[in-house]
Amino acid sequence: MEWQAPAIVLEARPHGEGGAVVGVLTEAQGRHLGLAKGGASRAQAGLWQPGNLVEVRWVARLSEQLGAFSGEMVHPTAALALDDPLALALLNSACALAADALPEREAQPRVFSGLLALMANLGRGAPALLADYIRWEALLLEALGYGLDLSACAVTGTAGHLTHVSPRSGRAVSAEAAAPYAGRLLPLPLFLQGGQAEADPAEWLAGLRLTGHFLTRDAFGSRHRPVPAAREWLETRIQALLPPPPEAPADA
Repeated sequence: MEWQAPAIVLEARPHGEGGAVVGVLTEAQGRHLGLAKGGASRAQAGLWQPGNLVEVRWVARLSEQLGAFSGEMVHPTAALALDDPLALALLNSACALAADALPEREAQPRVFSGLLALMANLGRGAPALLADYIRWEALLLEALGYGLDLSACAVTGTAGHLTHVSPRSGRAVSAEAAAPYAGRLLPLPLFLQGGQAEADPAEWLAGLRLTGHFLTRDAFGSRHRPVPAAREWLETRIQALLPPPPEAPADA
């Protein structure tokens, strides 16, 4: 059994004497594991860093076996993110979500192409990619069977002025219908409705909390697993970008 394809490295865990069990994401093979001999050695450790795009070859005697990976570097994404803490947090979050949420050996062409675009553009800096990253999380939810329905209001059926999402159904709600229940609904950022890239950290945070609710409840909660710590760390970093709340007036 053998295949070769471009792959995004998702994770690498030390195994045995200098080896590593590596998880990658490819277009046709989906999330796939393999043993990289010497993968934890100094010579290969840089190759198997999460986020890197590599040309991977997988070989096994039987299809159900773990098999062996070998690879060559195509794009060193991880190295490009080292000097940008926010970009590194974005990269680690995306790889951890894909590694923990996607089923093994199921083709994921849309998830792969979306993640590939993020990794290819990471050198532009995280602020230029946060809106695209949150859209990718929404795409991941869809691939897992928990997609959001942002096409029309769940109450009125209208497609305009959508401002919130029901935390129960994942369907959009218009401003008029949401007004009596706004405190119970999740804000819907404009950029998730096809608007332009958002540069406001408050909107990024709203988007992360929206997708994070369904990741926590459905994608991971249904399997009684926590959302990866890397995803929580990204949200914490975005929260830190917001200005501090105004101080309450002193008592007279």
